[in-house]
Amino acid sequence: MIQVRFAGLGGQGIVLMGEILGEAAVLDKKYVGQTSSYGAEARGSACKSEVIISDSWIDYPKVIEADVLACMSQGTYEQNKAKVNPSKGMIFIDSQMVKPDPSSSAKHIRIPATEKALKELGNRMVANMVLLGAVVKAAGLVSEESLLKALSNRVPESVLELNKKALALGFELSKMERV
Repeated sequence: MIQVRFAGLGGQGIVLMGEILGEAAVLDKKYVGQTSSYGAEARGSACKSEVIISDSWIDYPKVIEADVLACMSQGTYEQNKAKVNPSKGMIFIDSQMVKPDPSSSAKHIRIPATEKALKELGNRMVANMVLLGAVVKAAGLVSEESLLKALSNRVPESVLELNKKALALGFELSKMERV
């Protein structure tokens, strides 16, 4: 079983990241639990999306101790960094949005998701898909085929190609150096 938490601000596509990962895991014939929560404001408040992926039945659908944490805002990083498995946990951070805590013992992986989405794709709105691609590839969460299929099921046709390019960019960025 692997426990994944995405954290950021409303409007960054955090909930969509969890939905796409969850659906991709189902397509890979895994058991999945997926939950999300966000503040009262539509945009700008803290939100999170959690996905549990397992080869067997899942007793509890919420992340207790994340094996993978991916953060797109400093505030949600601060809220969640201590809730990561200390021995095998990985924390992925959008390096333009989050400064890692040097005292944290968890492995940190810097992904310049927002920066690359803007520079290479011309649209910072797909930074979430860049980060999702990097997380999935580096942590080996689901197959690329299932992730792309789930993406196709979840985003409008008008932005599908841009989002596919963002995932591909994330796959490439997954090779980035650890902090």
